[in-house]
Amino acid sequence: MDDKLLSIKELKNIFAQSDEESQRQLIKQYKNDPRAGVQALLKQAAKQIAQREQELLRLKEMQQLENELLAAGYQYICGCDEVGRGPLAGPVVAAAVIMPKDCLIWGVNDSKKLNVSKRKQLAQEIKEQALAYAISEISPRIIDAVNILQASRLAMAEAVKKLGLPCDMVMVDGWENPLFELPQKAIVKGDSRCFNIACASILAKVYRDDLMDELDEKYPGYGFSQHKGYPTKEHYEALKALGPCEIHRISFDLKLQ
Repeated sequence: MDDKLLSIKELKNIFAQSDEESQRQLIKQYKNDPRAGVQALLKQAAKQIAQREQELLRLKEMQQLENELLAAGYQYICGCDEVGRGPLAGPVVAAAVIMPKDCLIWGVNDSKKLNVSKRKQLAQEIKEQALAYAISEISPRIIDAVNILQASRLAMAEAVKKLGLPCDMVMVDGWENPLFELPQKAIVKGDSRCFNIACASILAKVYRDDLMDELDEKYPGYGFSQHKGYPTKEHYEALKALGPCEIHRISFDLKLQ
């Protein structure tokens, strides 16, 4: 069939089924096509290619620190992050993950920058591709006993220890953790700068959010499924009406007075 006789719908199907290099060739081939619909299609395809290139560059930049450590001789580099330091209720959760070298999962980023559905989708992909991952949670009672900073450190250290694959370097978001028994590299804002840490942040966030949804059913009335235990106006109002429950952090300011 003469390509010039193809309908715009048929061209859309060809673009949808073609790889990026083939799409580039199609853009060159049809750049002089007089049909406005074809030009709109080419413009959209070129935009999508540019977006993929930008995303690939972002992911490559996120892997730069891991690659430097691999070049220095480390073999199994673990990313570690925690979530849940700020809530009034529920555990603090940490995840540790070792991703394969040069692994690319489109969209991986700081979990706070992703919506719920995207986080869940990525968490599943991360689990499927990870060489190893582990999650640890520290209860509100332990948080009350040792303080939230120490509980967060403990959660991260336990997550690393639970990995089925021994790692030789931990990349951690924020500051160094004195409880790690392995060499570590602390990276401020690591969940947006380091691929493995970003993967860990997504796993921890999805796990904790799902857990708070379950706890909402066990302790109704507090709205845990909405605010995940964080200090919102609605949460404080529920606390004043119902008082704290078993999963509240008594050492935190619950504003009961």
